[in-house]
Parts: sequence; C-alpha cells; structure tokens
Amino acid sequence: MRAKERVEHAKELLDEVGIGGERLEMYHIGASDAPLWAERVEEMTERVRRLGPNPLRVIRAQRARKIEEDVSRSGNSQES
Repeated sequence: MRAKERVEHAKELLDEVGIGGERLEMYHIGASDAPLWAERVEEMTERVRRLGPNPLRVIRAQRARKIEEDVSRSGNSQES
C-alpha cells in the first residue's frame, strides 16, 4: 500500500512540474505471469510514444536554440 501511495504522489509531482503523471504507472504482476508483463510493457511503450518527448526537454532545447540565435545575432551586430 505504501508503494502505491508513493507512486500516486510521484504522479502528482510529475503533473505539477509539467512532465505528466501519466508517464508513470505501477503494476502488480506475478513473476510467473510473463504474458501479462509483456502486455504491460507494450501498453507503456505505446503510451510513451503517444505522449512524445519529455516536455521539459523540449522547452530546454527551445530555450537553448533561442540563446544561440541571440548570441549569434549579437555577435554579427558587433562585427559591423
């Protein structure tokens, strides 16, 4: 029960920081239930593909490109 509560809390935190709690899931699968494990792996793989890249990485990459463009522009204007 503690693990389930912690996962739910972690999902809330991921939502708060903008990553998305749906990227995290907890399953109860017995060691002898390989077909169910494979099913859940496929489910999560499809979910992650649907959700796309980590939104924070996308934002960070956009900011980095903007900084590079700004630096490039300021460098060009100083040369003139």
